[in-house]
Amino acid sequence: MAGVPARPHTFFRLSPAAPGQAQCFAVRRGEIERRSDPAFHSTPDMAAAIKARHQHTHTLGEFCEFIDSGRPISPRLDNTGIPAYEVGHILPGELKAADVFVSPDSDKILEKHDLLTGRVGGLGAIAEYQSEEPASFSDNVLRLRPKEENRGRSAFVAEFLNCTIGNTQLLRDSRGSLQKVVTQQSLGDIIVPELGGRETELIAAMDAARSERRSKLAEAEGLLAGVDGYLREALGLAAAPAAGRQVFAVRGQSAFERIDPHFHAPEFERIQQILAETACQPLGEIAAFSDAAWNPKDYPHPAFRYIEISTVNPKTGEALWNEVAIAEAPSRARKPVQSGDIIVSLTRPHHGSIAYLGPEFDGCIASTGFAVIRNVAPTVNRAYLWAILRAQFSLAQMRQRSSGGNYPAITEPELQKITIPVPDMETQTRIAAEVQRRHELANQLRTEAETGWAAARQWFEGAVLG
Repeated sequence: MAGVPARPHTFFRLSPAAPGQAQCFAVRRGEIERRSDPAFHSTPDMAAAIKARHQHTHTLGEFCEFIDSGRPISPRLDNTGIPAYEVGHILPGELKAADVFVSPDSDKILEKHDLLTGRVGGLGAIAEYQSEEPASFSDNVLRLRPKEENRGRSAFVAEFLNCTIGNTQLLRDSRGSLQKVVTQQSLGDIIVPELGGRETELIAAMDAARSERRSKLAEAEGLLAGVDGYLREALGLAAAPAAGRQVFAVRGQSAFERIDPHFHAPEFERIQQILAETACQPLGEIAAFSDAAWNPKDYPHPAFRYIEISTVNPKTGEALWNEVAIAEAPSRARKPVQSGDIIVSLTRPHHGSIAYLGPEFDGCIASTGFAVIRNVAPTVNRAYLWAILRAQFSLAQMRQRSSGGNYPAITEPELQKITIPVPDMETQTRIAAEVQRRHELANQLRTEAETGWAAARQWFEGAVLG
């Protein structure tokens, strides 16, 4: 190779790489055990590290009475029976509430202290089943049934397997290229340390840290969930009605705009009656949409920053961008955006994927699945407009004016027709400031929750490794 000195046995040169990031590496022939594939040997051998630091260890196979997988799930449409857990229900250290129910005569019934982890898809998370109630699990889930004398240590084993030193073992032994699979044998070979009774102390500390994290996240979610009620109160509006009657009549002269039943549902008529009690204007009269277009062929750089609908959080209204190579530019990447723009998802707009872009988004390209609000009337505060567009009475109007079955979408002309309350500028400024305060506090709480949890996990791993 050019630039490499000619000398015996020199055929290439390796550059330094960050730990775990090397693409080229060598393994001594005498060190190859169990598997010879590069993926296995590119992952740190945490089992060896644990054995080196602890005199007493055991495998999961020794810890468990048995390890098995579930059966294919046949959900009961009437939601009766017993809950069944799938891979998507398993989070690190906890189980989401199961929303699938199966016949109670299944022979795959969970018991308290059983451990669950994914067999295929969504690998890495493991959780303890802590209920006394019967439940089942799918064929893509592996169950670890602890021996009777080990059931008191299930919580520790779950916590250990969710931290880096345990999880690395689980993922290292997974197989497959496109879709990783964990086998019962590889799971049973994982090494777990014995800490001489300290497990209870560690789990108590981690439970306290997890509880604090949940509390902060719940407080953050409550702050944002309360924005809608605050907006109604600040504007003097009644609560929007819930979906009600499925059977109703419409006068012929009232069906001049659209004739589909969904458009004329009584809940939408009631929303218009509520909004009529305050000063309102159609969105199209107070804001204009950008029609600027972007062509990747004219872009001089190798990559661009792309905003798509999936990168806007519907709960918070926060957007992210991904860097995409020009050669891989999606056909929908055509809308240039700038600071101060408000982007509104036209697909399923009632989900609330609506973002107010700051200076960091200057020069980004958005999907054609967004409407880009750029020019706003001088009587309207941009931050206020973003908050109002995300209010339930605005999202309901977007749902009313959408068309389509599985993927309802709204057009820009229809979006321009939704009714927006426009109080005086002082009220708008006060509302915008309060909404911003709530979002900033919620972000602070989420950051504190994740930072504290990361510190707890680091402490746990340090305690386990000694």
